[in-house]
This record gives sequence, structure tokens and C-alpha cells, in this order.
Amino acid sequence: MKAVHLLMIGAAVGGWLMYDKHIKTPRGIRNHNPGNIERTGTEWQGMRPIQTDKRFLQFESPEYGVRAMARILASYEGRGVNTVQGIIHTWAPPHENDTGSYVASVANKLGVLASQPIYRQQWPTLIAAIIQHENGRQPYPAEVIAAGVAMA
Repeated sequence: MKAVHLLMIGAAVGGWLMYDKHIKTPRGIRNHNPGNIERTGTEWQGMRPIQTDKRFLQFESPEYGVRAMARILASYEGRGVNTVQGIIHTWAPPHENDTGSYVASVANKLGVLASQPIYRQQWPTLIAAIIQHENGRQPYPAEVIAAGVAMA
């Protein structure tokens, strides 16, 4: 029988995360960028001063990564992109992702049709579903996501 070694890691804000040290932590979680937001030259609040990941942003805490996700959702909303279908097709375009399964997964977690409008009060659940899909798990307590959304 394989022994499992669980470690507790203190999060910068918002509690503790537990993980098996033999399972690699996903890049988005390591970067405190759980939405896997790519670097574009935009200076985001809460970015680490030194960015060592060549493709994806790195934030000081997961709350700042969630804040950036909420800010992006707000920009989509301003352009009329407010359904799971529209949001995920914009967030994770088909030329890089299996967008159909991504849309289905997120809509299922929200309990909505992919074509239904998503409202701001649903953003914490939407963000948690995106985090789950992007990283294979969603390790943050609801308070971390709520704090990030409130910071937006």
C-alpha cells in the first residue's frame, strides 16, 4: 500500500490548502492565476513584480487572480458577451481548447443552459467552474473567490 503524504500549505489570504506532495500542483494554482490568463502587456493589480512564467500571468495571491478573472468577465459583459457559450468561447477559443466540452462542463456546474444569460451574482460559481476546468481542480474556499470578485 502506497503511503500518502499530505501537506498543509498556508495561503497568503483566506485559509489553508491541502495537497498530496506527489501530485503536481497545476500551473494556474502555482501562479495564483487560476483562470490561466495569458500575458498581454496589461499591468494587473496584484501582479508579482517579477514574472517568471513566459506565457501566463503570476499574481501575489489567488484573490488577485480571481479579481483579474472578474475584471475580464466585466469587460465581456460590457460587450454583450454574457452566456456560458459566449464567455467560454471568448475565454478559451476553439483553436486552443475543446470549447464544446468546456462550455458543457461550466453550464452543468451552473445548472443553466449554455445560451442563458449569466448575471454578476452568478460570477463566483462561474469563476469556480472555470478554475475547475482550467486546473483539473478548484482548491479555493468560497471566501477566496468572493474576496477576489469583491476586489474587482
